Amino acid sequence: MRIEWIILCIVWIVTAGLLFTIPKNKRRVALVAFLFKQAITWVIGLAVVQYGFITYPVRLFAEVNHASFTYEFFVYPAICGIFNAFYPNSKSAIYKIVYYSMYCTVLTIPEVWLEKHTELIKYKHWNGYVTWISLFITFFMSRWFCKWFFRGLLWK
Repeated sequence: MRIEWIILCIVWIVTAGLLFTIPKNKRRVALVAFLFKQAITWVIGLAVVQYGFITYPVRLFAEVNHASFTYEFFVYPAICGIFNAFYPNSKSAIYKIVYYSMYCTVLTIPEVWLEKHTELIKYKHWNGYVTWISLFITFFMSRWFCKWFFRGLLWK
């Protein structure tokens, strides 16, 4: 078995395990964030691959789709669910910016490492900075969507 397939298995197991850290009272928020993120990352991920910015040489469902099913459909939406479930509503703006930045950095660093050392992802017209910025924007979008969707239920 190639190292890429081992990494994919580990990523699926770790991500699924992380979902169990979400408290029961925050699971609806996490689910809404997960589904919203899935919708936007699936479309954006397909566009990024279609226009040749990124390629995924080793991926699940390679004969059906050129995007990364693991990342676009499961890992990133799951992390976004966790991000929204544990979002620090009552903290200062600086704390919230650090919270966003932490999540973006924790997702970007492994992606850049994987791009350099494996065949899971290859940047063509892309780099780690673009990843970080796109993560920040989509986390912000998901937070805004959750806030709109629950309309004050979480922010009282």
